[in-house]
Amino acid sequence: PDELVADDGVDVVHVCTPNATHRELALAALRAGKHVVCEKPLATTPADALELAEEARAADVVATVPFVYRYHPMVREARARLASGELGAILSLQGSYTQDWLLDAAADNWRVDPALGGSSRAFADIGSHLVDLVEFVAATRITRLAALTRTVHPERAGEPVATEDLAGVLAVTEDDVVVSLFVSQVAAGRKNRLAFEISGTRAAVAFDQESPEVLWLGRRTGSLELVRDPVQLGAEATRLSVVPAGHPMGYQDAFNAFVADTYAAIGGARPEGLPTFEDGARAALVTDAVVRSAAADGAWVEVGGAP
Repeated sequence: PDELVADDGVDVVHVCTPNATHRELALAALRAGKHVVCEKPLATTPADALELAEEARAADVVATVPFVYRYHPMVREARARLASGELGAILSLQGSYTQDWLLDAAADNWRVDPALGGSSRAFADIGSHLVDLVEFVAATRITRLAALTRTVHPERAGEPVATEDLAGVLAVTEDDVVVSLFVSQVAAGRKNRLAFEISGTRAAVAFDQESPEVLWLGRRTGSLELVRDPVQLGAEATRLSVVPAGHPMGYQDAFNAFVADTYAAIGGARPEGLPTFEDGARAALVTDAVVRSAAADGAWVEVGGAP
């Protein structure tokens, strides 16, 4: 790593290593003046994540986190419709991210080890995506929450497990929106279902990343499914629709768009909705609040400050 960050021929460093190594590697790259792409979670503690965000600002480099679900065109369409006032004032927000890859007690992974993955597993790993997505779409921030977690298998591969398999969160935002979030890596049959529904005083919108071409819009007098078609979408959704309607787009397209926007920013552009280290630090602050609340048997806690 030292040779990499010292190499004048290297402009961008991608940190794709276990969570516990993110701070050290990203910090070294930032201090060497490199642009950085760091996997989520940005760090295993909020203090480390905040430090990295501050270092990125001070270094005046592009530093991004691949919260790539932002890059589904229909996510941008949901965000635009909320911003336009089409849904009215937001009343409630529901979100979930469910997987089943750790349902079997015999399943094991480095993320299970707190020394490598950190004190939170399910929420830090996939809850960070969920928090980033719903706060991005709704343009609001969770300010306080109450959380319960559960470790389903006390042992994996003969080793004790200290991190959570699932988490349920009740929260409130800065503008009094009621939020419920659920995250699980032991949800049988769910491979990678990231979904949200936002209800307003005029309408509601729902998205499921396993059906990323469709956005559901509900109203008191009826509902409809809006299918991705650049001709009918807002500017951001159209920008990210790189193939014509009827040609399916999915996760890889979203990831590609994130990388393209990162490198466009390095080239001097200012792409809309690019997730930065500040967004990574934000997710770390919410994750920390979930861990603190769960440790206090679901007591309400405040989410830490900036960013």
